[in-house]
Parts: sequence; C-alpha cells; structure tokens
Amino acid sequence: MQTPTNSTTASKKRSLRIPHIYVILFIFIALASIATYFVPAGQYERVPGPNGRITIDAESFQFVDSTPVGITDFMKAIPNGLMSAGEVVFFTFMIGGMFMVLRRTGIIELAVDKLSRRFTHQRLLLIPVLMTVFALVATIIGTQELALVYVPVILPLMIALRFDSVTAAAVALCATTAGFTTGVLNPINTGLAQQLSGLPLYSGFMLRALAFVAILAAGIFFVMRYARRVSRNPEASLLHDDPQELEKRHHYLHAADEGELTATTRQKLASLATFAFMALLVYGVLAHGWFMMEMAGLFIIMGIVVGLIAGLGTEDICEGFNQGFRDVLVGAMIAGIARGVAVVLEDGQIMDTMVHGLGNLVGELPTLLSAAGMYFSQLAFNFVVPSGSGQALVTMPIMAPLSDLIGVTRQTAVLAYQLGDGIGNILYPTSGYFMATLALAGVPWQRWVKFFFPLFCVWVLISLAFLIVAQATHWVG
Repeated sequence: MQTPTNSTTASKKRSLRIPHIYVILFIFIALASIATYFVPAGQYERVPGPNGRITIDAESFQFVDSTPVGITDFMKAIPNGLMSAGEVVFFTFMIGGMFMVLRRTGIIELAVDKLSRRFTHQRLLLIPVLMTVFALVATIIGTQELALVYVPVILPLMIALRFDSVTAAAVALCATTAGFTTGVLNPINTGLAQQLSGLPLYSGFMLRALAFVAILAAGIFFVMRYARRVSRNPEASLLHDDPQELEKRHHYLHAADEGELTATTRQKLASLATFAFMALLVYGVLAHGWFMMEMAGLFIIMGIVVGLIAGLGTEDICEGFNQGFRDVLVGAMIAGIARGVAVVLEDGQIMDTMVHGLGNLVGELPTLLSAAGMYFSQLAFNFVVPSGSGQALVTMPIMAPLSDLIGVTRQTAVLAYQLGDGIGNILYPTSGYFMATLALAGVPWQRWVKFFFPLFCVWVLISLAFLIVAQATHWVG
C-alpha cells in the first residue's frame, strides 16, 4: 500500500513535469493567434538591401487594417510552418538516413573503436579540442547549422568514452553558438549587420575576439564539468532513465571493453570515400556557399555510394535510410511546427508592430541602459525570428539609426544584435536547426533546457559585461 507521503511526492513530480514539446509549441501558436486580435497590425516597406537581400525602410512604419488569424488560418499554421521550414525538415531526414546507412557499413563503429582507445585515459581533453575547432569554424563562416553534421559523427564517440548524448549535443551546439554569436569574421551576422549599419566590414575585431574567448571558455568549462560528472557516475546523466540512451550505451560501450575491431578492405575503401565526401562538403560550403539543400543532396549520394563500396545491397541501403528517417521523425516535425509561430505573426501582420514597439521601448530607456535594452530586445525577438540574417534584415535598419539618437555607437548596436541573436538559438524551441540537432542526438528539449539554462544565464551576464564596456568606452571599433 502506498503511503500518503509517497503519494504526495509522486503527485508533485507529476505536477512539475514539463509538457511535451508539441504541446508547448501548440500553445505558442495559439497565443500568437490570439495576439493578432489585440496587437495593432503594422507594416514597414520592404526595400532592396545589401547583396540583393530585402530589408525594411526604418522610417516607413505605419499601422494597417487588422487581419486577425481566423480558425481556418489557425488550422493551417502547422502545415504552413512545415512547408515554410521544408529545407530544415528535409535536411534533417537526409542526414539521419545517411548516417544510419554509414552505421550499417560498420565504419562508424570502427572509427569509434580507434578513437575511444586513443583517448581512453585523456577523454576529457577531447571536449575542448572539438569545441575549439567547431567554434573557430562557426566564427569564420557563420554556419551554426553545422551542428547538425557534427552530432551524428561525435555521438557514438562520446558514448564510447562513457559520456552521454547530452554531452555530444552540448559539444556541437555550445561550440558553434559561441563561435557564431561573437562572429569575429562571420559574414552572416557581423558582416551583414555592419553593412546595414554603414560600418566598415569586420571592424571591431579585437573586442569580438575577446568575447569569443570568454563565451567559448565558459561553454567548455560547463560542458567538461557535466561530462566529468557523467563519466564518474552514469546515474548523473540527464538521460540515465531514457530507453533510447540505454540502447546507445549498450551498442557503443563495447569499444573499450572488447577486442580491437579490424576493418575489411571494403570498409577501408568506404572510409576513404566518406572522407572524400566530407572534404567535398567543406569545399562546397566555403567556395560555393552550399547550404542545407545542397548538403542534403550530397548526403543522399554519399549514403548510396559509401554503402555500395562497403558491400551493402540496395535493399540494405534503402532500409538504412528508412530507419534513419524514423529516428529523426520527431525532430523534423518539431522544426516545422515551430515555424508555425512566425507564420501566424506574419499572417496577422503584427511582426513589424512588435519590431516597432521594441525599438520605441529601447529609445525610452536611460542612456546607461540603452545597450542592455537593445540586447534584451534582440534576445526576445530571436524567439520569433531565429534566423541570424533574417533578424539582422528586420531589426538593424531600426536599431542602427536609433543608436545615434540614444547615445550608443552603431558598433555597440551591432554587438547587441549579435549576442542577442546567437545565444537564444539553442534555447528557444522555435529554432528549427537546433530542434533538429537535438533530435539527431536523441535529447528531449525539456532535458536540454535543464542542462543548458545555467550556462545560458552565464552567457547573458558575459554579454552584458561586454556591452557595458562597449557603451562606457563609446566603442567604435
């Protein structure tokens, strides 16, 4: 018979349980729809911006006739969100399918076996090495989305080294975010925002480099602390009771416990082909600006070619893709459903009203708090527009001239945008690539929030410190 105390404890645990991510996103879509009935509709004129991108005319805002979201539009919000985020959804399916084919060839297990033996006695050192490399790539070429590529590669290794899937997700997401956010030479946020603000391209290098070091160092320390705790006690893992995590541990932990694996000739050739495809991926991204659609197409060909070289039959390759699709189905769906929030705000014509209101709010703050106000307004707006370039095109034509009026340099306004845009990308469930990355890692969003939120708070404090310094010194780069 259950005692009253145990019953009360169990009841409290049930009441504190975070709802399923589908429920959370549905509530956000519903709230956004309701807001279209109370928030006045408004609109900026769109004009050609840098490199042919469409931006807004900061002086053109006007209120327009309200177009609240009706029941039919509300019903279509999720389907339209899935269509709008089709690129992310398709990319998630393709990368999941491709890596499952690679697993069937056995070459991932071989790589994990060799690396786990190499780092058995220095496993924690692998974390700062990987995070530094991932962060440097992101701060130079500005592709946070590469976390989607990194996670499937490092996940088996992290588990074989007696860490967990949260560690794998954190290494990829925290590193790419630290690099992207500070954007030392990032064309997607720093370059575009400075163009829109009339600043010399990549000026202010030194302060951004210092911010890069500070934010990355905090991320490395936080991830290593968690990984050390998990390696010493698997029960400390946030996923210790997750059936999928237990299955992965059973599959990959053999690397350090059993005899060393030996590659066949076909597996060696398949490994070389995999490296060749990855080199082609890097070349395409750097030299030709490949993004998700190009990478997804390459991953399809990669799965087929590598599978055939390794000796898999066409039936095995097709079933590998199918299994991979099933594994990432939830994450792909979440990426599309999350886009439904922005779809509703755009259909109700209150997105521009929100931007206009945030700009006015910042303008009313005391000069000492203006940079912080810009930062928090960018952090808030990032919830509905998680795209770095999209947020720059919408907000910077307003924030740049506003900074001239409130005693904040334009360089500081750009930094406030960068820091506000980047950090929220791996917290908000409306960020498509982030939710897809969690799906590839097998980490529920609720568990990730429990892991990441303390680091998020630390990053916010670091960001505010740099903005205070920038404003106090009238930083112009």
